[in-house]
Amino acid sequence: MNKITRAYISVLRQSTSSGGSSTLLGRQLSYKSDLSLDKIYPSARLQLYTPPPPPPGSNNKFNGFIPMDKVEITYSRSSGPGGQHVNTVNTKVDLRFKLAEAEWIPEQTRQKLLKELANRITKDGYFYIKSDLTRSQQMNLADALEKLRTIIRSQEVVEAAPPSEETLEKLRRRQERAARERLQLKRGRAQVKADRQGPSGVDL
Repeated sequence: MNKITRAYISVLRQSTSSGGSSTLLGRQLSYKSDLSLDKIYPSARLQLYTPPPPPPGSNNKFNGFIPMDKVEITYSRSSGPGGQHVNTVNTKVDLRFKLAEAEWIPEQTRQKLLKELANRITKDGYFYIKSDLTRSQQMNLADALEKLRTIIRSQEVVEAAPPSEETLEKLRRRQERAARERLQLKRGRAQVKADRQGPSGVDL
C-alpha cells in the first residue's frame, strides 16, 4: 500500500468521524466530477424553450415564428442504414398540429393551406410533418420546423399579374425591329462576300 492510498484512507476515516468535508492533495473530496454538466453549463435548461413571439408585422405575413407549445412533437426509431445507433436512439421526428386552429398563421395564409393541403390533413384535423434526415434528434427537429416554414411561405408567394395589352404590343414591336435589323445585317454581309468574288463567265 503506497503513501497516497494510506493518506486517502486516513482522510476518509477523519471525514466520516467528524462529519465535515475534507480535502486531499488540495482537492475537495466529492462524488461528483469536476466535468459534470451542471458545472460546465450552470444556467442551461434541458427542456424546450419557446421565446416570446415577435410583434406582428403590418403586411400580415408569416414571420417564421412557430410556438413550440402549439405543436405536438414525438420521437421514434429511425429507419434505414445507420448501424446499431438506429435501433437504440429515438431520432425520427413526427410533428403535428391542428391547422384550422393554428392562430399563429395569418388567416389568409391558413385558409390557403387548408385548401391546398386538404388531402394531407387527417380526419381529426391534424397536419403531419416527419423528418429522419439525420441521426440527430435536434437536427431532425430543426429540419421538420424548416419544412413547415417552407410550406407556409409557399402559400404567400404573390403571383405576377399578366402583362397588359400595351406591354404585349411593345414586346411585339421590339421583336419585329430586331428581326428587321438582323435581316438587314445578313444582306449586307452577303453583298460584301459577293463583291469579293471576281466576274464569272467571261471569255478571254
